[in-house]
Amino acid sequence: MSLGRPLQHHPETALKAAVHAFWRSGYHHTSMRDLLDAMQLSRSSLYQAYGNKEALFLLALTRYREELLASLRATLAQEASAWQFIEQLLLRMAQQAQSEQAALGCLIFNSATELGNSGSSVSNAAVQSVQAITDFFATVIEQAQQEGSISLERDVQSSAYFLTLSISGLRMLLKSGANQRQAAQLVDNILRGLR
Repeated sequence: MSLGRPLQHHPETALKAAVHAFWRSGYHHTSMRDLLDAMQLSRSSLYQAYGNKEALFLLALTRYREELLASLRATLAQEASAWQFIEQLLLRMAQQAQSEQAALGCLIFNSATELGNSGSSVSNAAVQSVQAITDFFATVIEQAQQEGSISLERDVQSSAYFLTLSISGLRMLLKSGANQRQAAQLVDNILRGLR
């Protein structure tokens, strides 16, 4: 019995291309043709390697989330304090104003906004990804409280949601063309709201 033809593509490169296709256009507006072109695959190779569009999106979103969280954890470990991590994270976003990166937004927040909470596998994955980001921020808030940067009277979970909501809003404003001055003012308000 034949094992069939081997796949003629590099899986990591193809998956990275899929992530960027969904990131650029969203789940619904990314067609199979867009994915085939971006990943440089034939239809049969894509289905053989990844299944359908939904399965590929779930894989792409998972990869994006894992890489984002790994990057955030590494950055947190390098900063002098949890508060400095929060401050620098927001300031770096503000400095991206009117850049190509700002125009893309964040795949997780983009997907959550696009897909809502319909109960489908793709919307559930987006909701879970937002929660994973919020859970990470909760650990950062706790660390900042232990360091004395954020009041112990602040509820950790609601503060984490506030930070998630604030970053989501900042990303949306940057995506819609806000400039660095506007973004910096918003960052200042977010930081004051966390104290």
